[in-house]
Amino acid sequence: MTKPTPFKVGQAYDSFAELLDQLWGENLHHGYWDDPPGDLTLEEATTRLTDKLAGLLTVKPGDHLLDIGCGIGEPAIRLAAAHDITGVGISIAEGQVERANNRAGAAGLAERLSFRVADAMDLPFPDESFDIVWALESLHHMPDRWHVIRQAARVLRPGGRLAIGDFLLRRVDGVPSDASSVDLVRMGALKLVELDEYRSHLREAGLVPEAAEDVSDRTRPSWGKAAERFEALREQALQHIGAEQFETTLSRFRQFDDEPAVGYVLLAARKP
Repeated sequence: MTKPTPFKVGQAYDSFAELLDQLWGENLHHGYWDDPPGDLTLEEATTRLTDKLAGLLTVKPGDHLLDIGCGIGEPAIRLAAAHDITGVGISIAEGQVERANNRAGAAGLAERLSFRVADAMDLPFPDESFDIVWALESLHHMPDRWHVIRQAARVLRPGGRLAIGDFLLRRVDGVPSDASSVDLVRMGALKLVELDEYRSHLREAGLVPEAAEDVSDRTRPSWGKAAERFEALREQALQHIGAEQFETTLSRFRQFDDEPAVGYVLLAARKP
């Protein structure tokens, strides 16, 4: 069977945009909690994760940002407003791009921040175009995350920085886990890799790995929160994904909440 094109996948995401909004909020990514988690909402925690990843970088006024897998634009909008930078965000979902541009305009950032439909596997930008490439919880969706990282390295200027938030295959009691691939959404699988493999591929792309922070324990409550929200959205979700896929997804959320091998890492690398 022919695999769907990236833009067909994007159309699928747009078709249940309202469901994703209710499940994950404006950020469409995991949250960061203290230990113990306390009473932070998922929305507050997802904003904290954006700030944690930004904290691994030195962001200077006037920097030019590329946000790979921009969602509806919230992390890029937050970065542009906080650091006085310019930027471009890309997504394969036309509806997300339209909403992101509208939200940037409402935030008074339309002159500095724009969003467009593009495929991260074939970035439509010249070499050395950006000071920062940002990929927060988007690389696991890619057919080949290492190819996307090579593309990111190509469009980075010398001295530019790559910021990544991604799922991680953790060792349990010092032993590699065999949980190498798990279903996450109906369009594909969540391919997990170890931190050493990540660093190796960054170097192969011509980048210098710098900061790396395993935030698995701080992000893990996201799975339980997602399970609670997903269960509450059952009737709406069934209209989009059917009963079988709903139960599979809900089961995965609960499984990941209890699975120490499924982790999360924040990474930063620099182009020499």
